[in-house]
Amino acid sequence: MISKEKKLEQIQIILVEPTEAGNIGSVCRAMKNMGCTRLCIIGDREYDLQRIRTMAVHAFDIYEEHRRCATLEEALAGGIFSVGATRRRGKFRKYFSFLPEQLAQHISTLGGGTISVVFGREADGLTVEELNCCDAAVRIPTSESFPSMNLSQAVQVITYTLRRGLVSSLAYQPIQREELDLLVTHIMDSFGQIGFFKLDEREEVHRFYRDIFARSGLTKREAQRLEKMFKKIPNLTQRREPTQEDYHGPA
Repeated sequence: MISKEKKLEQIQIILVEPTEAGNIGSVCRAMKNMGCTRLCIIGDREYDLQRIRTMAVHAFDIYEEHRRCATLEEALAGGIFSVGATRRRGKFRKYFSFLPEQLAQHISTLGGGTISVVFGREADGLTVEELNCCDAAVRIPTSESFPSMNLSQAVQVITYTLRRGLVSSLAYQPIQREELDLLVTHIMDSFGQIGFFKLDEREEVHRFYRDIFARSGLTKREAQRLEKMFKKIPNLTQRREPTQEDYHGPA
């Protein structure tokens, strides 16, 4: 099983016949920000290297190591999955488009191999034929009143979303149900030892705390800290009688 961290190394960003050298430099910067390093450019156009370097800042190495392909078919050869970025819909275009978050989820289920995200020309995007070379489409849900995005901005949004969805260290992992139940049981036991409950209210208090903690989505570390805090309560109450300050705070 490939780790989520390694998934970013599988991502290949493909630019189909980009026009502006500055956009290429900005794409390099956007990619490196998010841990994506594989860039492929379709076409034989020559670009202003100084302009690329200026816009890439410290990510010019992405361009230095990029590969060139004559056609999109060549760039996609040997890969396991490809997706074309497009906002357009139509009879001859893809029936379904992933949202960026859905794309990240789908990629997380794939095995080893190159996964390509294809971006079209600045002026008119991908042709129908180029989009049909891809296995699927992805769209960024922009405003209907102004839907067009700069090339590097689109790459930034997609790569950011992929990083959020694929890198396990950034993923939020709440504790499991069994761990939550155990935490609440420890809290109830601590309350029981200090005589907190009146009559049959333990079940109601148990449910109260469990519902709150379940909604909050505690992490394992947070749950462990809460458990330690509540376990201290019986020992503290046995050491001394409560004072007026315990009930009402400092005067």
